[in-house]
Amino acid sequence: MQIWVDADACPAVIKDILFRAAERLKLPLTLVANRLLRVPPSPYIRARQVPKGFDVADRHIMDEVAAGDLVITADIPLAAALIEQGACALSPRGEFYSSENIRERLGMRDFMEGLRGAGVDISGPPALSQADRQAFARQLERFLAHHS
Repeated sequence: MQIWVDADACPAVIKDILFRAAERLKLPLTLVANRLLRVPPSPYIRARQVPKGFDVADRHIMDEVAAGDLVITADIPLAAALIEQGACALSPRGEFYSSENIRERLGMRDFMEGLRGAGVDISGPPALSQADRQAFARQLERFLAHHS
């Protein structure tokens, strides 16, 4: 099992949690982004820079991920594709995407995109809270306890 991170928009505090987990459990962790990322020196942690472009990092993750791998992403269409491929997807806020909830998330995303496209001023998600960080760490630990 490997952990992949859609790292362009992943908060630093979430990356830190992942770095500690990868080291502690000796799990391969790959961060994928279209910019240069700094990662701690480790035989388990690596960063992969992909070319700039729409969904290039997503496509790279989709090409490399295996069934049973865990992907950290806030990208709902990517999460939906990963679930179809047999991978697991966890948001930086600690919510697992599943075949049961992904359609609702996609519908809400499309609805919000439509509102924004119509000129309705809709703010983005709130800043990552301490409760979000704790929820992420708790879900990650629970997942790793069952899959590593």
